[in-house]
Formats: sequence, structure tokens, C-alpha cells
Amino acid sequence: MLVTGVAGDIGTAYVKAFTAAGAKVVAADLPHLTDAGERITAQASDDGPGRAIFKPCDITDEASVEAAVQSAVKTFGALHSVVNNAAIYRTLGGKRSLTELTTPDWDLVLRVNVIGMWQVIKAAAPELAATGQGRIVNIASVVARNGAPGFAHYVASKAAVEGLTRAAARELGVNGTTVNSVSPGLVDDAATRDLNTGDYLKAAAGARAIPRPMVPEDLVGAVTWLAGPSSGFVTGQTLIVDGGGVFV
Repeated sequence: MLVTGVAGDIGTAYVKAFTAAGAKVVAADLPHLTDAGERITAQASDDGPGRAIFKPCDITDEASVEAAVQSAVKTFGALHSVVNNAAIYRTLGGKRSLTELTTPDWDLVLRVNVIGMWQVIKAAAPELAATGQGRIVNIASVVARNGAPGFAHYVASKAAVEGLTRAAARELGVNGTTVNSVSPGLVDDAATRDLNTGDYLKAAAGARAIPRPMVPEDLVGAVTWLAGPSSGFVTGQTLIVDGGGVFV
């Protein structure tokens, strides 16, 4: 399998969970994060019983994406599932209003969070089809539903992820490939703490039906299920995982 965006807390949790379940994982992230990626995959492999290797990959670069996909095929014999986790979030900077955002701001976020995700799907689709039971899990966000202020470009990009998920599900289902998305609530991790105050995190936790902070491991069950064999007749869906902060 291929997991993108592994160097952050959430991506690390995915790699650990998949290897703990016995999966063979190509873990991908930007080249400058290679040291972190190799530490993560080495630890996950040591913990086993699965195995993980790191592959530098910039999802905005088509050749880089194709190389990551082919690395999974060549190393492990086939590609059965993809978790599209890579996105711009931590480096967004401070919250800015609609009138303060610039066209380059929008171009960058959409280039990574939407077009980059599409490039991963495009490169992986033939390999997934060859298995007859491919799985794609795209990581969206509940901000697409509640419209968090200060990040309009990010909110719009995550809404696009849901639309891309449905479109891809329609097109790829003929080959047995399912495409779903998982929408996390506000996760209390290093990236979120860089962008939000402690009071904001506390308020978000208190607004949930399960009133506690959300941690990366809260996402593992939903993602591993959708990436695995038992979800084979579920496609085009968005599963919100946020402790009951948003009901749809």
C-alpha cells in the first residue's frame, strides 16, 4: 500500500497502524523530510509484523508520484490500497480573512490538496485495477461542513476532496476499486497547535458529543477499515470522525 504525508503526527499513526496489522507500506513525504520518514518507517518495521519503507515524493510533481506508485509495485509485488493524506495545513500560517488571502495562496493550497491528490489517484488507478479490489482513502476535513473561519482556501480544498472522491468512485468502481474519504475533526497534534490557540482547541473539544481532545489514533479505525477488504461494497462516501462535533 501507499500512504502519503507520513511525517506528521497523523501520517505516522497511519503507518504504525498498518504495519501493526501486517501491511506492507510505502510511506511517502517530501524529500526534505526523508530523515523523519526513515525514522518512522524503521520504527514501524521494527514493531512489525508488517514492513514499511520510505519513499521521497512531492505529490505536485507527476514523475515523483509515479515513482512512488511504482516503488510500491516493485517492492511488494502489487498496490492494493492508497491513503491520500498529504496536504498543506501546518504551513498555512496565521488565520486570514477572505479579503487578505491572495491568488498565490489559493494556487498553492489547491495545487497540493486537490490537484496533488488527483495525481496520486491517477497514477495509482491502473495498479489498483489490476488487483480487482483496490482501495483509495482520501483525507478530507470537517471544515468542509462547518466552514472554519480564517482558512477559506483550505476549507474549499477539503470540500473539493469530497467531490473528487465521489467522481473517482463513479469512474473506478467498474474495476472493483473503492474510493472514500475520511473527514477528521480538529486533531490535537503539533500541526494544529502551531495554527490555533489552546483556548480554541479546548472549545472544539468541549463542543463534541464526546467532549475530549481528538488525537491522531482516533482516525486509525476508520482509515484502516476503508483501506481494507471488509469495506469492499462501500464507495463514494465521506466518513466524519470527530467525536460528534458535526452530524450529517
